[in-house]
Amino acid sequence: QLLSERESISQSISTALDKATDVWGVKVERVEVKDVRLPVQMQRAMAAEAEATREAKAKIITAEGEQRASRALKEAADVMNQSPLSLQLRYLQTLSTISAEKNSTIIFPLPIE
Repeated sequence: QLLSERESISQSISTALDKATDVWGVKVERVEVKDVRLPVQMQRAMAAEAEATREAKAKIITAEGEQRASRALKEAADVMNQSPLSLQLRYLQTLSTISAEKNSTIIFPLPIE
């Protein structure tokens, strides 16, 4: 709060100084808060709060991604349910992908239904 409201804090300090120095005939021209040093404990607390906020946002983003993925899987399942041949083609496509990645023997049952 101190860092984000420097202007208003400077203004209130200026007002307080004006009241105190008016009786002497001194006018305060300008007050600026330039350097603020925070205690180490407060820095750690702020860092922990920022990390918690980042983690919460990351969890939300992950959950939204999982939700989109589950919708896409449901749509794919609906399409495959309408056409049984599409499931067999997808299975063969997966086998082709697996065989391209590694040299291995793949055993699969026939007929697939």
